[in-house]
Amino acid sequence: MRIASLQPSISITLAHLGRLDTLVACTRYCVDAVPELALRRIPVLHDSWSANTEEILATRPDLVIASVPYRMESLAAILKTGLPVLALAPHSLADIAKDTRLLASLVQAVEPGETLIHTLQHSLAQTRQRAQAVPIRPLVYCEEWGKPLLHSQPWVAELVEAAGGRFLGAAGKATTPEAIAAADPDVLVFAWCGAGDRVPLHRVLQQRNWQHLRAAQSGQVYCIPDEFLNTPAIPLLEGLSCLASAIHPRLFSTHPRLIRLV
Repeated sequence: MRIASLQPSISITLAHLGRLDTLVACTRYCVDAVPELALRRIPVLHDSWSANTEEILATRPDLVIASVPYRMESLAAILKTGLPVLALAPHSLADIAKDTRLLASLVQAVEPGETLIHTLQHSLAQTRQRAQAVPIRPLVYCEEWGKPLLHSQPWVAELVEAAGGRFLGAAGKATTPEAIAAADPDVLVFAWCGAGDRVPLHRVLQQRNWQHLRAAQSGQVYCIPDEFLNTPAIPLLEGLSCLASAIHPRLFSTHPRLIRLV
Protein backbone atom coordinates (compact mmCIF):
# COMPACT_ATOMS: atom_id res chain seq x y z
CA MET A 1 0.00 0.00 0.00
CA ARG A 2 1.47 3.34 -1.15
CA ILE A 3 -0.41 6.22 0.50
CA ALA A 4 -0.34 9.95 -0.23
CA SER A 5 -1.55 11.78 2.88
CA LEU A 6 -3.10 15.22 2.37
CA GLN A 7 -3.90 15.96 6.01
CA PRO A 8 -1.93 15.77 9.30
CA SER A 9 -4.62 13.68 11.01
CA ILE A 10 -3.93 10.88 8.51
CA SER A 11 -0.17 10.97 8.98
CA ILE A 12 -0.48 11.20 12.78
CA THR A 13 -2.75 8.16 12.86
CA LEU A 14 -0.41 6.16 10.61
CA ALA A 15 2.48 7.09 12.91
CA HIS A 16 0.61 5.80 15.97
CA LEU A 17 -0.25 2.63 14.05
CA GLY A 18 3.43 2.10 13.32
CA ARG A 19 2.86 2.30 9.57
CA LEU A 20 4.63 5.41 8.38
CA ASP A 21 6.35 3.08 5.93
CA THR A 22 3.16 3.16 3.85
CA LEU A 23 3.50 6.89 3.18
CA VAL A 24 5.03 7.87 -0.16
CA ALA A 25 4.04 11.55 0.07
CA CYS A 26 2.56 14.00 2.56
CA THR A 27 2.06 17.72 3.18
CA ARG A 28 4.33 20.13 5.03
CA TYR A 29 1.74 20.26 7.78
CA CYS A 30 2.15 16.49 8.16
CA VAL A 31 5.90 16.97 8.56
CA ASP A 32 5.27 19.61 11.23
CA ALA A 33 2.95 17.23 13.08
CA VAL A 34 5.16 14.15 12.64
CA PRO A 35 8.82 15.32 12.61
CA GLU A 36 9.96 11.76 11.89
CA LEU A 37 8.68 12.27 8.36
CA ALA A 38 11.46 14.80 7.69
CA LEU A 39 13.98 11.97 8.06
CA ARG A 40 12.16 9.86 5.49
CA ARG A 41 12.60 12.55 2.83
CA ILE A 42 9.42 11.66 0.98
CA PRO A 43 7.87 14.16 -1.47
CA VAL A 44 5.98 17.04 0.13
CA LEU A 45 2.63 17.84 -1.48
CA HIS A 46 0.11 20.64 -1.34
CA ASP A 47 -2.69 19.92 1.12
CA SER A 48 -6.27 18.84 0.42
CA TRP A 49 -7.36 22.46 0.07
CA SER A 50 -4.97 23.29 -2.77
CA ALA A 51 -3.93 19.86 -4.07
CA ASN A 52 -1.75 19.67 -7.19
CA THR A 53 -2.63 16.61 -9.25
CA GLU A 54 0.65 16.50 -11.19
CA GLU A 55 2.78 16.31 -8.07
CA ILE A 56 0.48 13.66 -6.58
CA LEU A 57 0.64 11.52 -9.75
CA ALA A 58 4.43 11.75 -9.70
CA THR A 59 4.53 9.86 -6.39
CA ARG A 60 2.57 6.90 -7.86
CA PRO A 61 0.30 6.29 -4.85
CA ASP A 62 -2.12 3.38 -4.58
CA LEU A 63 -4.43 5.58 -2.53
CA VAL A 64 -4.79 9.29 -1.79
CA ILE A 65 -6.29 10.02 1.63
CA ALA A 66 -7.75 13.36 2.63
CA SER A 67 -9.65 14.50 5.67
CA VAL A 68 -11.51 17.62 6.73
CA PRO A 69 -11.03 20.42 6.00
CA TYR A 70 -10.73 19.93 2.25
CA ARG A 71 -11.96 21.65 -0.90
CA MET A 72 -14.35 19.58 -3.01
CA GLU A 73 -12.87 20.98 -6.22
CA SER A 74 -9.43 19.66 -5.23
CA LEU A 75 -10.80 16.20 -4.53
CA ALA A 76 -12.71 16.21 -7.81
CA ALA A 77 -9.51 17.06 -9.69
CA ILE A 78 -7.68 14.16 -8.06
CA LEU A 79 -10.53 11.76 -8.90
CA LYS A 80 -10.34 12.83 -12.55
CA THR A 81 -6.77 11.48 -12.67
CA GLY A 82 -8.10 7.99 -11.96
CA LEU A 83 -6.37 7.69 -8.60
CA PRO A 84 -8.39 6.09 -5.79
CA VAL A 85 -9.30 8.69 -3.17
CA LEU A 86 -10.50 8.20 0.39
CA ALA A 87 -12.03 11.39 1.82
CA LEU A 88 -12.77 11.30 5.55
CA ALA A 89 -15.27 13.73 7.02
CA PRO A 90 -15.68 12.98 10.73
CA HIS A 91 -18.15 14.99 12.79
CA SER A 92 -18.05 13.16 16.10
CA LEU A 93 -15.66 11.22 18.30
CA ALA A 94 -17.44 8.06 17.17
CA ASP A 95 -16.68 9.01 13.55
CA ILE A 96 -13.02 9.52 14.43
CA ALA A 97 -12.90 6.06 16.01
CA LYS A 98 -14.47 4.56 12.86
CA ASP A 99 -11.94 6.37 10.65
CA THR A 100 -9.09 5.11 12.82
CA ARG A 101 -10.41 1.57 12.49
CA LEU A 102 -10.69 1.97 8.70
CA LEU A 103 -7.13 3.28 8.35
CA ALA A 104 -5.85 0.49 10.56
CA SER A 105 -7.52 -2.12 8.36
CA LEU A 106 -6.10 -0.56 5.19
CA VAL A 107 -2.52 -0.80 6.46
CA GLN A 108 -2.97 -4.16 8.20
CA ALA A 109 -2.59 -2.74 11.69
CA VAL A 110 -5.91 -3.80 13.20
CA GLU A 111 -4.62 -4.52 16.70
CA PRO A 112 -2.73 -1.21 17.08
CA GLY A 113 -5.85 0.52 15.77
CA GLU A 114 -8.02 -1.02 18.46
CA THR A 115 -5.44 -0.05 21.08
CA LEU A 116 -5.52 3.53 19.83
CA ILE A 117 -9.31 3.66 19.98
CA HIS A 118 -9.31 2.15 23.47
CA THR A 119 -6.81 4.79 24.65
CA LEU A 120 -9.07 7.57 23.42
CA GLN A 121 -12.23 6.09 24.89
CA HIS A 122 -10.58 5.25 28.23
CA SER A 123 -9.25 8.80 28.64
CA LEU A 124 -12.67 10.23 27.85
CA ALA A 125 -14.34 7.97 30.40
CA GLN A 126 -11.79 8.79 33.10
CA THR A 127 -12.09 12.53 32.55
CA ARG A 128 -15.89 12.39 32.47
CA GLN A 129 -16.01 10.39 35.71
CA ARG A 130 -13.67 12.80 37.48
CA ALA A 131 -15.55 15.87 36.25
CA GLN A 132 -18.81 14.48 37.61
CA ALA A 133 -17.47 15.12 41.11
CA VAL A 134 -18.16 18.82 40.53
CA PRO A 135 -21.90 19.66 40.28
CA ILE A 136 -21.27 22.98 38.51
CA ARG A 137 -20.98 22.76 34.72
CA PRO A 138 -19.56 26.04 33.37
CA LEU A 139 -20.75 27.44 30.05
CA VAL A 140 -17.87 27.26 27.56
CA TYR A 141 -17.40 29.14 24.30
CA CYS A 142 -14.90 27.43 21.96
CA GLU A 143 -13.83 29.32 18.85
CA GLU A 144 -12.23 27.70 15.80
CA TRP A 145 -11.84 30.89 13.78
CA GLY A 146 -12.23 34.61 14.36
CA LYS A 147 -13.15 36.07 10.94
CA PRO A 148 -15.98 35.16 10.87
CA LEU A 149 -16.47 33.78 14.36
CA LEU A 150 -16.88 30.01 14.13
CA HIS A 151 -17.80 27.65 16.92
CA SER A 152 -15.46 24.67 17.25
CA GLN A 153 -16.35 21.32 15.70
CA PRO A 154 -18.88 18.81 17.12
CA TRP A 155 -16.13 16.58 18.49
CA VAL A 156 -14.90 19.57 20.54
CA ALA A 157 -18.40 19.93 21.97
CA GLU A 158 -18.14 16.30 23.08
CA LEU A 159 -14.76 16.96 24.68
CA VAL A 160 -16.18 19.95 26.55
CA GLU A 161 -19.01 17.79 27.86
CA ALA A 162 -16.57 15.08 28.97
CA ALA A 163 -14.47 17.71 30.76
CA GLY A 164 -17.47 18.86 32.77
CA GLY A 165 -18.63 21.87 30.78
CA ARG A 166 -21.56 22.99 28.64
CA PHE A 167 -20.73 23.82 25.02
CA LEU A 168 -22.13 27.19 23.96
CA GLY A 169 -23.82 27.46 20.57
CA ALA A 170 -24.07 25.26 17.49
CA ALA A 171 -20.86 23.35 16.86
CA GLY A 172 -19.16 24.23 13.59
CA LYS A 173 -21.50 27.13 12.86
CA ALA A 174 -20.88 30.87 12.58
CA THR A 175 -21.81 33.26 15.36
CA THR A 176 -21.38 36.93 16.28
CA PRO A 177 -19.63 38.85 19.05
CA GLU A 178 -23.02 40.12 20.18
CA ALA A 179 -24.46 36.61 20.52
CA ILE A 180 -21.55 35.45 22.63
CA ALA A 181 -21.68 38.56 24.79
CA ALA A 182 -25.38 38.00 25.38
CA ALA A 183 -24.71 34.41 26.52
CA ASP A 184 -21.92 35.63 28.85
CA PRO A 185 -20.00 32.32 29.07
CA ASP A 186 -17.96 31.27 32.08
CA VAL A 187 -15.00 30.17 29.96
CA LEU A 188 -13.61 31.42 26.63
CA VAL A 189 -11.42 29.04 24.61
CA PHE A 190 -9.69 29.99 21.36
CA ALA A 191 -8.09 27.45 19.00
CA TRP A 192 -7.79 29.13 15.62
CA CYS A 193 -7.00 26.86 12.67
CA GLY A 194 -3.42 27.32 11.56
CA ALA A 195 -2.60 29.75 14.36
CA GLY A 196 -0.92 27.25 16.65
CA ASP A 197 -0.96 28.89 20.08
CA ARG A 198 -0.67 32.45 18.80
CA VAL A 199 -4.16 33.84 19.40
CA PRO A 200 -3.85 37.45 20.70
CA LEU A 201 -6.23 37.08 23.64
CA HIS A 202 -6.02 40.66 24.93
CA ARG A 203 -6.60 42.13 21.49
CA VAL A 204 -9.57 39.84 20.80
CA LEU A 205 -11.30 40.89 24.02
CA GLN A 206 -10.71 44.57 23.31
CA GLN A 207 -11.83 44.46 19.68
CA ARG A 208 -15.06 42.68 20.61
CA ASN A 209 -15.67 44.65 23.79
CA TRP A 210 -15.68 41.44 25.80
CA GLN A 211 -13.70 42.75 28.79
CA HIS A 212 -16.88 42.80 30.89
CA LEU A 213 -17.80 39.16 30.25
CA ARG A 214 -17.81 36.76 33.17
CA ALA A 215 -14.91 34.75 31.69
CA ALA A 216 -12.76 37.85 31.25
CA GLN A 217 -13.49 39.08 34.74
CA SER A 218 -12.51 35.73 36.29
CA GLY A 219 -9.48 35.25 34.03
CA GLN A 220 -10.84 32.09 32.40
CA VAL A 221 -9.80 33.05 28.88
CA TYR A 222 -7.52 30.55 27.17
CA CYS A 223 -5.70 29.65 23.99
CA ILE A 224 -5.33 25.95 23.23
CA PRO A 225 -2.92 24.93 20.42
CA ASP A 226 -5.16 24.41 17.42
CA GLU A 227 -3.72 20.97 16.61
CA PHE A 228 -5.10 19.72 19.94
CA LEU A 229 -8.71 20.54 19.04
CA ASN A 230 -8.84 20.75 15.25
CA THR A 231 -7.04 17.51 14.36
CA PRO A 232 -9.49 14.58 14.29
CA ALA A 233 -6.99 12.08 15.67
CA ILE A 234 -5.17 11.13 18.88
CA PRO A 235 -3.97 14.73 19.61
CA LEU A 236 -7.54 15.34 20.80
CA LEU A 237 -6.44 13.72 24.07
CA GLU A 238 -4.18 16.71 24.65
CA GLY A 239 -7.12 18.96 23.80
CA LEU A 240 -9.26 17.13 26.35
CA SER A 241 -6.62 17.67 28.99
CA CYS A 242 -6.38 21.39 28.13
CA LEU A 243 -10.15 21.80 28.25
CA ALA A 244 -10.38 20.03 31.59
CA SER A 245 -7.71 22.38 32.99
CA ALA A 246 -9.55 25.41 31.64
CA ILE A 247 -13.05 24.40 32.75
CA HIS A 248 -12.21 23.03 36.19
CA PRO A 249 -8.76 24.43 37.12
CA ARG A 250 -9.12 23.35 40.75
CA LEU A 251 -9.87 19.76 39.78
CA PHE A 252 -7.47 19.13 36.90
CA SER A 253 -3.78 20.01 36.77
CA THR A 254 -2.76 22.72 34.30
CA HIS A 255 -1.71 21.42 30.91
CA PRO A 256 1.77 22.80 30.00
CA ARG A 257 0.58 24.01 26.57
CA LEU A 258 -2.54 25.76 27.86
CA ILE A 259 -2.17 29.55 27.62
CA ARG A 260 -4.21 31.69 30.02
CA LEU A 261 -4.96 35.38 29.78
CA VAL A 262 -2.85 37.29 32.28
